Order: sequence, then structure tokens, then C-alpha cells
Amino acid sequence: MDPQLRPLFEAATRPYIGAGQYAWHFARGKLRHDPVFFSLLRRGLLPDRGSLLDLGCGQGVLLSLLKAAKDQYQAGLWPRGWPAPPLNLGLQGIELHADRVQAARRALGGGVQVDLGDLRDLDLQPCSVIVMLDVLFYLDKEEQERLIEKAAGALEPGGLLLLREADAGAGFAFRVTRWSERFAGALRGEFGRRLHYRSAVHWIAELVQGAVLSADVLGE
Repeated sequence: MDPQLRPLFEAATRPYIGAGQYAWHFARGKLRHDPVFFSLLRRGLLPDRGSLLDLGCGQGVLLSLLKAAKDQYQAGLWPRGWPAPPLNLGLQGIELHADRVQAARRALGGGVQVDLGDLRDLDLQPCSVIVMLDVLFYLDKEEQERLIEKAAGALEPGGLLLLREADAGAGFAFRVTRWSERFAGALRGEFGRRLHYRSAVHWIAELVQGAVLSADVLGE
């Protein structure tokens, strides 16, 4: 790991010690090996103000990173050349699994709201940023479409949707991802669970369609 990132990494993962050994090791592994989290900060993708909603937030690793980023920046411990992190962005997460919500709440404490809920049933409140990292493939095709449409409708004017999903058209790389997810699901006791992937081309088309449908609803 880049030595510049070490203070931020430690600040984001240290709170999980109070949530248990598994939660702490998971958070450290996630931030160490998954580049998407630090990339959001390095590229300055998030606005400084408004509110961010992390759908399927798990135990809140992204939320913890953003909270730590604010503290580290204000303490003068920030990677050289990186843009300032969001300092006035409200943080909220929604997660289906109660044990992950509990771990997130223990680690994050006050200032960050993490709610227990099923994304298929919830009405989303207006917000500036919606994040969905590796969430949609757990839903079937119709549920994916409804959630994308709801997310598009919840975004305020100029809002940002950050979405990551496996690209089913990526050949060998996708097959590795799919088998890795099956293995992880087996470790969680989720044997035989059906996952619904799409190619990047289809995801982009679905996002465009979701935005158009949302615009039609708002215009009525």
C-alpha cells in the first residue's frame, strides 16, 4: 500500500475493532484490495455538499472511509496531489442484513445513518449521490429495472449515480468474478442462489432507460 494512504486506511478501519474481529478484518481487506473506494476520493468524484445514499452498504466501509477522509483532511494528513474530500456531505446507508447494519452502527457511531431495509421495497428520499457497488446482480431483471428507475427519480438535479457491476461480456475476467462470487456465497451459506449479471452494454442501456422513465414521471 502507498505509504501516503496508510493514515487514511488505518483511520477508516480502526473503528471496526469495536464491531468484532470479523468486521475489522473484512474492512481492512476490502480497503486494501478493492480499488474503487480510494479511487472515488483520488478522482474527486463526490460533491462537497448535499447527501450521499449508499444502497446495499454492507457494514458501511465506504461511509467509514468518507468519514475518516474528512477528519484526516482537516488534520492535515491528506495524500499529496489529491483533491479535497467532501467535507459537508451527509452520509446514509441502507442494508438488508441485520448483522451488517449492527456492525456499521457500532463502527460509525453518530453522524452517519445506517438503516435496515430491503431496496426492493423502499421509497428513496431525494439525495445528491447514490452509490450501488455490486448490488444489482443479486436482484432479478425486473427488480434491477425498478431500482434503477427509483434511483434516477430520487437524484436531485445534477445528481450523481455511481454504479459498479460485473461485465458479463468481459470473457475470462467475468468468469473469474462469477466463480469468486459463487465461492463467497457458499462461505456465507448461500448455496444455489441465482445471480443476474448483464454485459456493460446492457447496463448502460438500462441506465439510460431508467433515466428517461424517471424524467417522464417527473414531468407529469
